Amino acid sequence: MPSLKDLRLRINSVKSTRKITSAMKMVAASKLRRAQSSAESARPYAARMERMLGALAGSLAGQAGAPKMLSGTGKDDVQLVVVATSDRGLCGGFNGTIVRATRLMVNDLLRQGKTVKLITVGRKGRDQLRREFGSLFVETYDGIGKRGVTFAEANTIANKISALFDEGAFDVCTIIYNRFQSAISQVVTRLQLVPFPVPELTAEVDGGANALYEFEPSEESILAELLPRNLAVQVFRALLESGASEQGARMTAMDNATRNAGDMLNSLTIRYNRSRQAQITKELIEIISGAEAL
Repeated sequence: MPSLKDLRLRINSVKSTRKITSAMKMVAASKLRRAQSSAESARPYAARMERMLGALAGSLAGQAGAPKMLSGTGKDDVQLVVVATSDRGLCGGFNGTIVRATRLMVNDLLRQGKTVKLITVGRKGRDQLRREFGSLFVETYDGIGKRGVTFAEANTIANKISALFDEGAFDVCTIIYNRFQSAISQVVTRLQLVPFPVPELTAEVDGGANALYEFEPSEESILAELLPRNLAVQVFRALLESGASEQGARMTAMDNATRNAGDMLNSLTIRYNRSRQAQITKELIEIISGAEAL
């Protein structure tokens, strides 16, 4: 049974931990408001650009003159997987869910006889996946979004993906990230980046069932310019969603840790008071017994 001194030390330790987790919760809540606002603001632009490109690319898909980023290589033998995680921990299962989804995807592709290459964004994903898939890494990025995700950081990653595609290093590129839904809910999402997935056209997307457009310059030239830009926009959106999800997961994890520390503190305080009362009672009994013996 621990002594009163041990219990006091542990109570002080739990109090210090509760202060830290409470402070981290408030910091995460403050960062979450900014990250959530940025992620939600980027969604309409990214979605609209995707729809516009889908309407523009619908008539060119499968044709000989279509840009390579739209038509692809015609194969899916080499798969590039971009994994978006965080640089820091203490955010619950945020990183674990992404790593598990990546392992499942990579192992499934390897069973199908595909060649897999990995780009990791975030130190946690890099460290966990390196143990099993270290030989598949082609690039790693740390410190992305340290002071808020910027388009320049996303553009750097997009340029690397474009360069690898131009070199013929892969056939299909997919990014895995956590899409922000709420502070307590993040959805693991897989988004194909290359080749551009042409959505099914609807009247809302193509501007009308029989709408006709004339393009200047040509559709091929417009797509050749916009597809790399769309790649950067989609990477930027994924990083913003991942950043908001990280702060939401961290706020929830620190809130749970603070509550657990409070429960543990109450339990330790009760044990301390009972042990102290038992020790005082024992001393009184010894004093009374000694007095009666005299």
